Amino acid sequence: HARHFVYFAAPRGGAAPAGDINMNFGVEIPFVNHLGFELVLFEGGLSQIDYLPKPEHLNSFSVTHGGALMTLLDVTMAVAACSVQKDMGVVTTEMKTSFMQPARGKRTGKGRLMHRTATMAFTEGTVFNEEGRACAYATDRHLQIRQAAGGGTERRESTAYCHFDRLGFLLDKSCSSPYFTGSSSS
Repeated sequence: HARHFVYFAAPRGGAAPAGDINMNFGVEIPFVNHLGFELVLFEGGLSQIDYLPKPEHLNSFSVTHGGALMTLLDVTMAVAACSVQKDMGVVTTEMKTSFMQPARGKRTGKGRLMHRTATMAFTEGTVFNEEGRACAYATDRHLQIRQAAGGGTERRESTAYCHFDRLGFLLDKSCSSPYFTGSSSS
């Protein structure tokens, strides 16, 4: 499984101006850019991202594809995880998703940081339709990663530091982390 790293720049005042679709992830994430997510809330363990799917994001039943909804949930929960310490990024290590009803029209993803340790963040997220009804619910577990000098990432694992480039490839082969041994893809 490929690991993805998500970093967020704090919007002014904790919320993005209306219509601002620049999520500023710190690294280019073409799929998220393609989906056109709009950051609305990023503070205090809470997040909100609005999403208006394009026709190419729909499935054969003309409702939002489950993969697009899972991406909205994952990014929404990652934003919530990062909102309490904005120099930290996260890697999703586990995600459980339940789909409750078809999603049509504008979607709103709301995330909440439920618990945080020195190394992990646990979040939940819900996608709502235009009428405010829940369409999908998920929980995520994230490994926390600090932005390092020079644009890479740094992850503290007990006393060992692991250094990654901006694409998530391990730079320091002496890293003793059980999570990162070799390249960022498996």
